[in-house]
Amino acid sequence: MIKFDRLRKQMVQKQIEARGITDANVLDAMNKVPRHMFVSEALQDQAYSDYPLPIGEQQTISQPYIVAEMTQALRLAKDDRILEIGTGSGYQAAILAQIVFRVYTIERIYNLYSRARKLFDNLGYHNIVTRYSDGTMGWKDERPFDAIIVTAGAPEIPDTLVHQLAIGGRMVIPVGDQYTQDLLKLVRTPKGITKSNLGGCRFVKLVGEFGWDPN
Repeated sequence: MIKFDRLRKQMVQKQIEARGITDANVLDAMNKVPRHMFVSEALQDQAYSDYPLPIGEQQTISQPYIVAEMTQALRLAKDDRILEIGTGSGYQAAILAQIVFRVYTIERIYNLYSRARKLFDNLGYHNIVTRYSDGTMGWKDERPFDAIIVTAGAPEIPDTLVHQLAIGGRMVIPVGDQYTQDLLKLVRTPKGITKSNLGGCRFVKLVGEFGWDPN
């Protein structure tokens, strides 16, 4: 719809570019992906606003800027293979799919997994591979990955995911307590891991074997 096209363009200009996101591939992806399709019909008019929105199951679709910031931090190339932990609405995976060769995404909540998988099919995102599982375990059969993005807050960095990064691979992950986290970027080098802090953030909990206890 023309209205959503206009709102999406305004989102990119005023929320994304205005805050310093310069990666042309990220800006192009966020101009293309219909964010309103990843929320309920009742919330579609708010889809391009500058805040997260509920998607059910006590989960959220992230604020547009944080999606852009995390994507840019991964420094993606078109032939990259990416692992996403926490499919959620599917929006972040769709943004990645516009940029890279293949996206592997894991969701532990079945209703969200099922809904996102159907949406990917309906929108023609055929380079997204989905899995219903504990994301903190990663996806060993498809390792190594050029990049890993974790879209929920972890109490610490899961070694299982670090070990699934290729040499030169990048990971972006929120780490902290249950209420606030620091957005960390890791790079796996031949000599080990380098780490940088991209600033404060707030995500829902990363639940799983190497995350928060579901109880």
